[in-house]
Amino acid sequence: MIRIQSEPIDYHALTEAVRSHASGAVCLFLGTVREFTGAEQTAALTYEAHPVMAPQLLSQVEQETRQQWPVHEVILVHRTGYLELGEISVAVVISAGHRDAAFASCRFAIDRLKEIVPIWKQDHANDGKTTWIHPELGQ
Repeated sequence: MIRIQSEPIDYHALTEAVRSHASGAVCLFLGTVREFTGAEQTAALTYEAHPVMAPQLLSQVEQETRQQWPVHEVILVHRTGYLELGEISVAVVISAGHRDAAFASCRFAIDRLKEIVPIWKQDHANDGKTTWIHPELGQ
């Protein structure tokens, strides 16, 4: 399952959605709004996603993950809009028969998501300054 949403991410419900008697491992990754980006203190972040391409490329990440590991369930959810410190911006939840596949596929999925899915974030600094963060520039 893939989803782009403006509502808070319910990681408890997502984790329960992938659990089964066949799965010996469930791996959960949560990306949260942190207080510092480099030396700049962050007050909040705003996320925007391309309305057509972001869901398509999230689906691609899910398919690539399934092709490389024997996973049972894959959930990729990214939030958009204005997020305060500590709020969850992204969740990757994967179940598999064994922990090696769960850990490896979860790491791959979040890294690939960050690499190809057109989702952008704007940092709102405590001093009122706003900056668009560009991962390819190391920010």
